[in-house]
Amino acid sequence: MRIGELAQRTGTTPKAIRLYEARGLLGTVARAGSYRHYGEADVARVLLIRQAQALGFRLSELDGLPHIDTAAGWERMAQLVAGRRAAVAQELARLSALDAQLALLEAELHTCDTLAVPMAPEACAAPSTLAVAPPAHNPAQFGAATTAGAARFTAT
Repeated sequence: MRIGELAQRTGTTPKAIRLYEARGLLGTVARAGSYRHYGEADVARVLLIRQAQALGFRLSELDGLPHIDTAAGWERMAQLVAGRRAAVAQELARLSALDAQLALLEAELHTCDTLAVPMAPEACAAPSTLAVAPPAHNPAQFGAATTAGAARFTAT
């Protein structure tokens, strides 16, 4: 099949498929003259790439994909998935702590509202129960361009 049919069958664009090929994610693609010819293995590989991207993997992390059918390739992918799961677990813990802090704040706001007495906010809130910390910055979570862009705004 040609690139247009592969793109249609996998829900992507010919441009994306050319990018995957240029990055070496598809391995060697058969050619007849100037036309690329793809097989069912290429369909499966493009679908795997798209699934990995939907799960938050960057193309640069998928370098070992052409060797996925080897024991080393499967091990590499298993390590990537385990790393992603660990990052998700860490983010879930952070979000759970944030949710708990928001619940405390909401309860304090309801308490102040039921008092129905105009007072200073300090009289209503219990600062010792709210430990608001800024979100942790994980450089691996963001690309280098984002970090570099942020540096422009903080530089004086």
